[in-house]
Amino acid sequence: MVSHLPTANSSSNQPRAEKMAASATVKASGESGRRGFNPRHFFPIALRSASRASALCNILWPVVPAALAVRYALPSHHATIFILAYLAMVPCANLIGFAGQEFARKVPHVAGVLAEVTCGSVVEIILFIVLLCKDQFMVIKAAILGSILATMLLCLGACFFVGGLCRHEQTFSDAISEAGSGLLLTAGVVLAVPTAFRLGIPSVAPDFSQQELDQKSQSISRAVALLLALSYCVYIFFQARTHHGIYDSVFDHDEHRDDDRGKDAAKAKLTMSECIVALVVAIVLVALIALTLVLQIEHIIASTSVSDSFMGLILVPLVEKFAEHLTAIDEAWDNQINFALSHVLGATLQTALFNAPLTVIVGWALGKPMDLDFGLFNLVMLILAILTVGRFLQDQKSNYLEGFLLMILYVAIAVSAYYTPNPSGHGGGGQTE
Repeated sequence: MVSHLPTANSSSNQPRAEKMAASATVKASGESGRRGFNPRHFFPIALRSASRASALCNILWPVVPAALAVRYALPSHHATIFILAYLAMVPCANLIGFAGQEFARKVPHVAGVLAEVTCGSVVEIILFIVLLCKDQFMVIKAAILGSILATMLLCLGACFFVGGLCRHEQTFSDAISEAGSGLLLTAGVVLAVPTAFRLGIPSVAPDFSQQELDQKSQSISRAVALLLALSYCVYIFFQARTHHGIYDSVFDHDEHRDDDRGKDAAKAKLTMSECIVALVVAIVLVALIALTLVLQIEHIIASTSVSDSFMGLILVPLVEKFAEHLTAIDEAWDNQINFALSHVLGATLQTALFNAPLTVIVGWALGKPMDLDFGLFNLVMLILAILTVGRFLQDQKSNYLEGFLLMILYVAIAVSAYYTPNPSGHGGGGQTE
């Protein structure tokens, strides 16, 4: 497919002063016409949210105080607390996603997409850090891969499916799909290194003790974490600085073919101050709810048939990236498939290249034995999923059949995760020596 996009330096002929002025000005699509914080405008806009689906999530706001109250009033009712905290995470994550989306409207396209993806990952980072502090290493490692799989298979599949329901097919730019799929495959292979080392070394060096193997694997994981974090910095620099002209052109094209462009332009919008207030409030609530949720995980695993694998691979990722998934699906429905794809690939890459390494580095600083040894089953599923998605992205076209197949693949992995038993000595998801 021949690309008709401009070169990466297409904006280089624009005067520097003009570019700086443009980047410092709030975009027309994000202009609220107001300043400061006004509760009379803020609450109706926040409750309306970005779409009908996300607006329905706001029905769950009463569950937030209920979850916090039950945690202290009925501390022994672990299943009730877990269910309430799980549901309470949805409106909080939705508010973060909506505030991030409103903020993104006020800045240049590439910076806006990066801001949205980062806001969408706040819930995940908080959950990972809380799990780390509670020594839930098995759940964290499953959640890292589960987040990648949920975004890559379930969310992307849903985007292709809903986008293809009203159209014969949707086309997207190779500038996004090729760079994204290549980075995904690279990240997957790098993440596989610690597991491959642990599985391969015993056959080569049988004299290695288990303690030596654990120490070497942890050292490799920390080195890999630093390399992945460096890769993420280079990726951000590539997208936001040296090659932003390509992405700006793609996103401009998507904005013009948005089916709801007129309706979105007419909607009332949050001010910059209101966006910041919404983000701060939502992040504080997410931290409280995450702590409540994580404290119940050990009890749920011990008292039910839910395994570490299913908890981390399926249950935790579904709630942590909920807002990001809704945003991408809504964009695909509105025929903004490049925006949707950038959100999906961006969120996946942020988990693989930043959130996972950050968890290892924070664990290193705290003296926690957190590594990137995911186990053979999880690793095989990750690599096969990346190869499948890469194959579907090759022709820069999507339809509802491809979306359905991606979702079916995710369900198959979920079923196998449900029947995966806990490793001996790892009851409750904690680390054992």
